[in-house]
Amino acid sequence: MTDKVAQLDGMVSQLIASQDRPTEESIRETIATVRILPFFSDVTDKDAEQLARELEERVGISMGIGAVIGEADFKPWLNDARADGLIEPYYWNRYRKLLEQKRLPKDVVTSTDHVTDRILDRMGNPNDHSAWDRKGMVVGHVQSGKTANYTGLVCKAADAGYRLIVVIAGIHNNLRNQTQARIDEGFVGRDTGRLEKKDTRNKPKLIGVGMFDHRKAPVSLTTTLKDFNKATATTNTSEIASYAVPVVLVIKKNSRTLANLIDWLREHSTGRYSEMVDQPMLLIDDEADNASINIQYGRDEVSRINGQIRDLLGLFRRSCYVGYTATPFANIFIDPDSDDEVYKQDLFPRHFIIGLDAPTNYFGARKVFIDGIPDDDDERPRFLRYIDDNGDLLPVKHKIDHDITAVPESMLAALRCFILARAIRNLRGQKSQHASMLVNASRFTGIQNLLRNRLHQHLKAIEDAVRVDGAKANADSNPEIAELKRCWEDEYRNAWPEWDDIRENLLSVVASATVMAVNSSSSESLDYDSGGENGLTVIAVGGFSLSRGLTLEGLTVSYFLRNSLMYDTLMQMGRWFGYRQNYEDLCRIWMLREASSWYAHIAEATEELQLELKKMERANATPEQFGLAVRSHPSALMVTARNKMGSGQKHLMVGLSNNFVETTRLGAGEAALNHNRKVRDRFSASLSRNGLAPDNAQQVSGGLLLSKVPFEVVDDFLRDFENHPDSVLSATDPIRRYIAARRDDEMSEWDVLIASLKSSDEVDPLEIDGWNINPINRSIGPDDLANNILTISGSSARVASRGMEKAGLSPDRVRQAEADYREERNLGADTKVNFPDRVYRARRERPLFMLFNVSIKKDGVDEADRHKLPGKPVVGWGISFPPSARPDQKVEYILNTTKLRELFGEDDIDEDVPDDKE
Repeated sequence: MTDKVAQLDGMVSQLIASQDRPTEESIRETIATVRILPFFSDVTDKDAEQLARELEERVGISMGIGAVIGEADFKPWLNDARADGLIEPYYWNRYRKLLEQKRLPKDVVTSTDHVTDRILDRMGNPNDHSAWDRKGMVVGHVQSGKTANYTGLVCKAADAGYRLIVVIAGIHNNLRNQTQARIDEGFVGRDTGRLEKKDTRNKPKLIGVGMFDHRKAPVSLTTTLKDFNKATATTNTSEIASYAVPVVLVIKKNSRTLANLIDWLREHSTGRYSEMVDQPMLLIDDEADNASINIQYGRDEVSRINGQIRDLLGLFRRSCYVGYTATPFANIFIDPDSDDEVYKQDLFPRHFIIGLDAPTNYFGARKVFIDGIPDDDDERPRFLRYIDDNGDLLPVKHKIDHDITAVPESMLAALRCFILARAIRNLRGQKSQHASMLVNASRFTGIQNLLRNRLHQHLKAIEDAVRVDGAKANADSNPEIAELKRCWEDEYRNAWPEWDDIRENLLSVVASATVMAVNSSSSESLDYDSGGENGLTVIAVGGFSLSRGLTLEGLTVSYFLRNSLMYDTLMQMGRWFGYRQNYEDLCRIWMLREASSWYAHIAEATEELQLELKKMERANATPEQFGLAVRSHPSALMVTARNKMGSGQKHLMVGLSNNFVETTRLGAGEAALNHNRKVRDRFSASLSRNGLAPDNAQQVSGGLLLSKVPFEVVDDFLRDFENHPDSVLSATDPIRRYIAARRDDEMSEWDVLIASLKSSDEVDPLEIDGWNINPINRSIGPDDLANNILTISGSSARVASRGMEKAGLSPDRVRQAEADYREERNLGADTKVNFPDRVYRARRERPLFMLFNVSIKKDGVDEADRHKLPGKPVVGWGISFPPSARPDQKVEYILNTTKLRELFGEDDIDEDVPDDKE
C-alpha cells in the first residue's frame, strides 16, 4: 500500500466508521468522494478497488462478547458509578480513538468496549473504601489480542479510580519491553525509553494516545529499556497517594524484581498506622499459567513467584488480580491433588472467569490444523508442511554440543518460501509492513546461534546469486534462482502468477533481510521500530523467548522442530497464530507430523472448553465449577503428565458426558489380536440373537448402522475386550462403571455402527457371521512397533473418520447441528466447513458404539519390520457419549504417572529459561 493509498485508507476508514451498516456501495462511494481531492489524483482505479475490498473485509470482521461465569452473589457497581458521575472515560476515550486510528473493525472495537466493561464490573469498586480483594481470570486465544484487551482494561480501571496498576509480563526482558511499549502507546501516551535510547532524544516524546490528549499522562515507573528499580522509583514522588495521576509499572515475572517492588512499597506507601497501602491496586498477570502457579512438590509449599504475587496483593487493603492466559489447561485448574485444593488455590480466579471470543479474521489453530487439513491423506494441507528430513543433521533430541554442519533441506525450503512471500507482499503494496520468519528448532542457545549462522550463509548465497544473475535473460539457470522458481511453482503460483514480477523484486528482499538469534546469549535485539519506512524483513531463530507472548510482527513462515507434547507448551509456541490481513494465503508452517496432530487435538479440546464456558454462563455456574470441569475433561489425562507429581499412581476423576473415546493403541501380539477377534465374533453373534442381523442394518456414511441395541450387548463386548494399557482413555473398567450407572435410562439402548468402507473391486470384504465388511485402512506409528504396539494412524491417534458421529441422527438433527455451528462461528451458508464431530455428538439421544475392523497399511514401516504387522484386520472400537442428564457424575481412572510421562513426554525446557531467583 503506497503512502497516498494509506492516507486515503485513513480518511475513508474514519468516514465509514460513522456509518451504521457500511455496504459495498457506500464504501466505494466514500472512496470516490475522497478521491476527488487533488491530493489523491495519482491513486489508480486498481488501487481504489483493492482498498475497497480490504475495507469490505475489515468491516465484515466481527467479534463476540465472550462468556462470563462468576460468583453467585455478584453485585454490579459500574452502572451506578457512571450514573453518579464518578467515572470520566478519559483514558478509555483516548484508547478507543487509537484503536479506530489503527483501523480495527468497528464491531471489534465495540466488542472490546463491552467485554472490558464486563471485566471491570466484576473487579472491586475503587470508590468502595472498605477492605476487599478480587481474583479473576480472562481466557483468550494465542496471539488473538489479549494485550489489546488488558490495555483497554487498564484504561478503564484508571478512569474508575484505580491508582496503581502493575502489569507482570513474562519472564524475559524482550517480552517485558514489548509489553511496556504497548502500555506506553495505549495508556501512558509517552515513549518511556526515549531519553535512554541512542539517537532518539530529538524524536517526539508523545506517542499513541498521547497524540490525542496528554494532559493527564499516567506516571510510569518502568520504561521500555528498564524494569522496576528501587532507586529510580524513589527519586520520583515516592508515595503512590502523592501522585495526581495513575501510576503504572510493567515488570518482569522475576523473583528479584517482585521483591524490590514489595520492599519499595513497604518503605514508601504503607500507612503510618497500618502495614497496608490504602490506594486501590490492579495487578494484571500476563501468561498467568507460566511461573505464577504453585509448582512445588510439597502440598503446603508455594513457588517463590506465586508467594511474592500473593505478598504484593496482601500489601493493599483493596486489590484486584486478573490473570490472562490462552491455556486454560494449566496447573491453576489442573491441581495434582484433591478437589479441595482447587478452592484453596490462593490465585484461583474464584470471583470470575471470562472467555474472550476471537474476531472472525483470527488465524488460529482450527484454521490451520483442522479446517486446513484435507480428509484425503494423499492431499497436501493448506498451510502445513511436514518435516521428515532432519535426521542426523538436526535430531529432535540432541545434545548441547551437537554440531550443525548443515541444515535440513526443509529448513532451506522454508527460507525460500519466506523470501518469495515477502516479495509477493511487497508487490501487494505491503512493503512498509514488517515480515518475519520463525525458526524454533533447539532448546540450546549455542545451537540456535549456529542455526542463525547457517541460515545467514544461505541467505547471502541467495543474495549473491540474485545480484549477479537476477537481471539476466537466463537468470533462471542460476541454481539458487532456479530453486526459488521451483518453490514459487510449488507454493505461490496462484498467489502471484507472474514469476518475472517476483524475480525483479527479489534483490530488495534478500538485501534487506536479516537473520537474528533471539535468546539470552545474543547481543542482538528484535526491535521492529528500527525498521524504517520499509519495515523489517527478519528471520528470528530462538527457543523459549519465541514461545511466550513475544509477538513476531508480520509472521509469515514458521519452522518448528520441538518434541514437547504438553498442551500449554505447544499452544504457547504457536506464535504463528494471529492476524494476517491480505497475506494469510502466503503463510506456511513446517513441523513434525506428530506435532501437527497434537495441535489438532488441542484445538478441539480448547474449543470445547470455550463452549463449556458459555454453557456454564447460561447455567449460572461458578468459577470453581468450571475449574473442576476443566480438571475432569478427558484431556486432563494427558495434561496431568505435566504436573510434578513424582512417581506412583494418580487417581483422576473424568467426566464422559458429551465426549468421545476410542482405542488408539492396540497390542501387536498375536494372542491379544486373536482374543479381540473372538470378542468381536461373540459380539456379532449376540447382535444376531437379539434380532439385529445384517438385514436390519441401514447403510450410512461410514458403515452399517443398527438402532436400539440393548445395553448388555455393548457391555459384554467391553467386559471381554483386552485394552492395551497405553490406550489410556479407553480403559474399559471406568467406562463400564459410567454406562452401568445409566443402564436403566440414558444408556439402555444404543446405536451401533459397524465401520465399513464402500464396496470396491480392489478390496475383498471380510465375512463375519453373515456380515460383509470392507475393513477401514489405517497407517501406524512405526516407532511404536518395536514395543509391540500398533499406534493407529500414528501421531494423529484417530481410528474414526470425520463425520462418523452423526450416524444415527435424523437428517433434521444433522442440519440443525450444522446450522448452529455456522451461526456460532459466523460462517455463511456458502462457506465450506469441516464440521467437528462434537456438533453431532451434542445432539445425540443414544450413545453410539463403533466397531472397527482395521487393515494396517505398510506405508512408512521399514521393510525389515513389516513381518511384525498383522496379516488380518485388527479389532478396535469407539464410543460417542451423548450429553448426560447427570454430567457431574464422573468415573475414576487410575493412572501410572511414570507411564504417563513416557506416553506424553516431559516439558521441553529451554536452556535460557531464567531462574526465578535471578
